[in-house]
Parts: sequence; C-alpha cells; structure tokens
Amino acid sequence: MQSPLFNHAEQQSQERYVVQNPQLLRVTLAGSDDILARKGAMVAYQGLVDFDGEYQTQGQRRARARTGEGLDLMRCSGQGTVYFANLAQYVHVVDVDQDGLTVDSSYVLALDSTLHTEVIAVDSQYGVSGTGKYQLNITGRGKVALMTSGQPLMMHVTPDKYVSVDADAIVAWSTGLRVQMQAQTVNSSVMRRRGNTGEGWELSFLGQGFALVQPSEVMPPQNAALGQGVAAQFGVGQHGSRAQNQNNAWN
Repeated sequence: MQSPLFNHAEQQSQERYVVQNPQLLRVTLAGSDDILARKGAMVAYQGLVDFDGEYQTQGQRRARARTGEGLDLMRCSGQGTVYFANLAQYVHVVDVDQDGLTVDSSYVLALDSTLHTEVIAVDSQYGVSGTGKYQLNITGRGKVALMTSGQPLMMHVTPDKYVSVDADAIVAWSTGLRVQMQAQTVNSSVMRRRGNTGEGWELSFLGQGFALVQPSEVMPPQNAALGQGVAAQFGVGQHGSRAQNQNNAWN
C-alpha cells in the first residue's frame, strides 16, 4: 500500500516530550515519572501503559467549585509511548523552572507529575467585589504541554516595555510578572464595553518575562457552553469574570 499518509509516521527521538506534528504530542514513559494529562486526551499509545483518574485533594475540589479553575486529569504510568491531542489545537512544550508559569487551565494538555499546581486570583483595578480572573499557577521543575487555537504570539515583557493583552486571548505568562486586570472603558460603568469597539477586559504585565497570546478570543470548544452569561458579558471566557455573585449584586 502506498499513500502520502505514510509521510506522517511517528518521529524517532530521545526526548521525552516531542511535538509529533503541530497538533499532536508524543510522550515517552520510562517507568519512572508519571505524566498527568487532560482526561480523554489520549489518541493512541504503544507499550504497557496504565491510565487512571487523578485524585484531587479536598482543597483542590473546593478551589475548583469556588473558582471554576482547575484541571481534570488522568495519570499515565508504565513504559511506552503515548500520543495526546485535544480538538486539533496547536501543541507547545514549555520548560517550567524556578520562575513558574501562570496559565488558564483550559489550555493545559499534559504536564510532569512532579510539578505543583495552585489556583490564584488576578484582581481588577476597580475594586469591584467579585471582579477578576482566576488562573492556575504551575511551579517546580518539569515540562508542560500547552494548547492554543492557532499559532501563538510570544510577547517579551521588560521593565521599560510593559504589555497589555486581551483577557480572552492570553494563554500563559511568567509567574514573576506583575499583573493588573482592567476594563477598556471611559466611564464609571465597568459592566459596559467602551463604545462600540468590542473590547472588554485586558491584562497588563510589568516586569521581566513573557506573555503567550493566541490568535483567538474564544475559549477552546470544549468550554464553549460554559462561557455564557455573566462571564461572557465581561469578555473573559469561562473563568474570566470572578462574578458568581454579581448578578444578584447588580440586579
């Protein structure tokens, strides 16, 4: 049998994480450190590999219920090769070091089990109760596979050049950056977008590091049904508006 399809055969590499193609991740398990991956993200594997639901601590469950931010993970262990993908999104491998990585959990495909995750809050400049954005902080040393809708833009932040990003387009940033959430508005009503520009909330970054932006202001399709209502009003995706109680406060 002959076909151009055979040009897409698996790549041979000694690296543990390999981007097989722009939308497919290949991870090698050697029986030592396990991999944590988004539930249901496995598309193929070779060898003796076990998949099990990852246990969530009581604190993680409480944070997930309160903020909507968190990871539904499976633990992959054994010896072999596993291929991961999610809705044909673009895959990127990041080395996390002592600086840490802050990311929206919707864009995490897989990570080393040795890394630590914690939900953190980014507050708005207006001091409006409940307004802000929850993110996932990843610390330790290891690798994280991120997903983007389309090919992303890496923006460098320096002390003399701060960067502002639409809150729906931001994927991840260096944890050490100073972050402030603000609305593009010229009046006192932060509920209403500025004029007819269609621009809403943005994040401003200061310090030394990077901000990863995707060419889309729409959350991954698996979360589309959850990005409606109050959160959609604020233009900050599934977890964007920390406004679970704002409907009652403002109605």
